[in-house]
Formats: sequence, C-alpha cells, structure tokens
Amino acid sequence: MGDTGTATERDTVLAQIERLNRSAILHGSESLCKLLRYLAEHSLDTPGAPLKEYQIATEVFGRPADFDPRLDSTVRVQTGRLRSKLSEYYAGDGAHDPIAIEIPKGAYTLIYHLRPPIEEPPHAVTAEAPPPVRPARPYPISWFFLSIIIGAVVVVVIAFAATRFLAPIVPAGVAPDPPAPVLESFWNVILSGPDPPLVVYSNAEFVGRPETGLRYFNPATDSGKPILDHYTGVGEVIAVHELDRVFTSLRRPVRIKRGRLLTGDDAKASDLIFIGSPSENLWLRELPGTRDFVFSRQTEGPRTGDLMIANQHPDQGEQTGYLASESPIIEDYALVTLTPGLASNHRVLMLAGITTFGTQAAVEFVCRPARLEELLARLGASGHELPPFEALLRVKVSGGVPVQGELAAVHVHRN
Repeated sequence: MGDTGTATERDTVLAQIERLNRSAILHGSESLCKLLRYLAEHSLDTPGAPLKEYQIATEVFGRPADFDPRLDSTVRVQTGRLRSKLSEYYAGDGAHDPIAIEIPKGAYTLIYHLRPPIEEPPHAVTAEAPPPVRPARPYPISWFFLSIIIGAVVVVVIAFAATRFLAPIVPAGVAPDPPAPVLESFWNVILSGPDPPLVVYSNAEFVGRPETGLRYFNPATDSGKPILDHYTGVGEVIAVHELDRVFTSLRRPVRIKRGRLLTGDDAKASDLIFIGSPSENLWLRELPGTRDFVFSRQTEGPRTGDLMIANQHPDQGEQTGYLASESPIIEDYALVTLTPGLASNHRVLMLAGITTFGTQAAVEFVCRPARLEELLARLGASGHELPPFEALLRVKVSGGVPVQGELAAVHVHRN
C-alpha cells in the first residue's frame, strides 16, 4: 500500500499509528512515538518523496541548523530502534492487526501492508472434534529480530559469567572483607536511591561481518548496509566486571543495559552510570552534560576528525584540548564526571575514555580506594554529598592494557 490515496486508507493508517503508539512496545518512548508519527504523516502527505537525515534531525529531534550526520548518528540510531520495535510488535501483540507497517533498511519512510482478515476454520460435524490447528504466523521472524534475541542471550550469558565466574571465590563460612570506607563514601551518592542504578555501556554502529572484518559505520559510504550494533570494546567489558565486583562488595544490586536499548523512561527514573563516551553512548547527548570537558572532533591539523577532549574553560597550566596518541596507543585521556540527571533527585556518572583503554582506566580509577581518596581530596568533599564535578585522567597504556591513570585536572561545580 505504497500510495494511500483514499481518505479511508489514510484513516486506517493513522489509526494503526495511534494503536502502535499506545502499545506496550512503544508506550512511554516519546521520541520513538514522535518519529513514527512524523514518518507516517510524511509518507501520507508526500508518497514517494524521500526524507533526508538532516530534515528528521532538525524537525523531530530539535537538532541545530549546523547538524552534521557524520558526527551525530541520532537519526540512524532512533530509526533503527523504531524498526526493531515494529518487528517486535508484529511478531507478538500485533500479529493479527489489519495493517502492517515497516521501515525498509537504509530508508526513512514507512511501507504499509493491508492484511486480509484471518477466517476461523469451519467446525466439522463429527462425533469427535479434530485436533486444533495452529494458524500460521502472518510473518516469519526476520533475521534482524532473531539477531536481537541472540544478542540478548549473549548479554545475559556474559553478565552471568561476569557475576558467577569472574568474581572472587570466598570459602564457605568465611565472611568477605568489608569494603574500604572511601568506596562507601563515594558510591553511596549514586547507590543510595530506592532503585538500583543503571550501568549503560556503549555499543557503536558497525558494518561488515565478524568473520571477514568489521568497521565503524560511515553514513557517507555505507548507506543501506546492515548495521551491527551488539558489539562493545574490551575496556567496556572489563569495566562492567569491575563495577560488578565493587557493587557486590557493597552488597548493592545493579542493572546493566547497552546504550542503544536505554529508554526515556529509564533516563528519567534512574541514576545512570555511563561506560563510554557520547561518540558511542549516544544517550549522553540527550542528558544534561559536562560544561568544561567536552568530547568533540579535532577540526584542524593532520589529525582532523579524530576524537578529542576539548577544555572549554582551562585553568592555569591546563591545555585547551587532549588527544590520545596515534597507533600504537601508549597514552589516552578519560573523563570521570558527576552531573545532574533528568530528574532533580537523580545523578549521571560518566566514565569514558577517548578509546576503550581510557574507558577501562576511568572505571578502574573509581573502583580503587587509593585513587578515590585522591579524588575526594581534590574535590574537598567527604563523599556524603559530592558536588557535581569533571575530572580529567591521563592514562598510560602498555601492550593494549591501561597501566596507570592519574588526575590531570579537576573542575568542581558549586552552583
């Protein structure tokens, strides 16, 4: 139903859009509901007219006029999320809906399919009723939806392994050593809420195949190619284990979710711990962020386009920008920041490096009592009520492993 010419067809499509937005799959995800409604109205008003990524970014997500899709993949991320939500809906609650809606890969448009009503088979007049026949699934499960299921299983297995097999073994009858007081002081700020915090690790967009080689998705050259978004860095994996180890010692639960599955409801209702920078943990761009140290791209010189940490308000002796060393990486930079969340009673802790090595070092820094003692001293706080702050780490890397992370700068926000 590419051309919804009649008023009846238009009403049918719009009714289906509202049914989707009220469904359990999309209810509460304001950004996805807004995107779905926008794509539907555009497809109905101007059938066949393509939509540009820039148009969606500025009109739906409020991006500024200088929006650059090479640096900001919000539209692709949100469209991918919406595509997977539609697949999930029609594989479950919407299996018998009269109209099916999908978003083709590599496009920003909707396609509608009218479905014939499913007729009930006539009852046979026999002494014994025949065995029930299960109706065929209207649509087979796509490989994309199947990959989501497999990815979820992999995440669960990794989380279980990290919790059960990587944790230190304590002999029966021997009480574990109590955690250092400085760990309780620091982490109590984000672990004292009624609900466990959400640890959100980054997962960027890749194209290619694992057996032949993966690379970062480039919208200029990879448009329309299948995107793989269920991989993360080695540093992020080790970081999750480090946090699990500390939270276990503090006897506090924790929830783990990959960045592309975070929802608006999650962001509003939880304290958040982000592992990875805004370049890959895209939800960080939607939250109140840092104001002094900002991840950006180098704009001049031989390393134009490389990710860096820009110092917007350098104190005396500080640089205006920090870059990781070129390959092989022997030096990296990372941020440890505590900023307000979307709700006044929630906080956002970001632990992020320019590379995965810096991310690992940032997490290890806040899991080591000696390092936390140093940080709290620089903050001038006991940990009972930490002020918002931004700390820059200089990280030494040897053989692909961060071996040292030291405070290079600390900015405290008292207002």
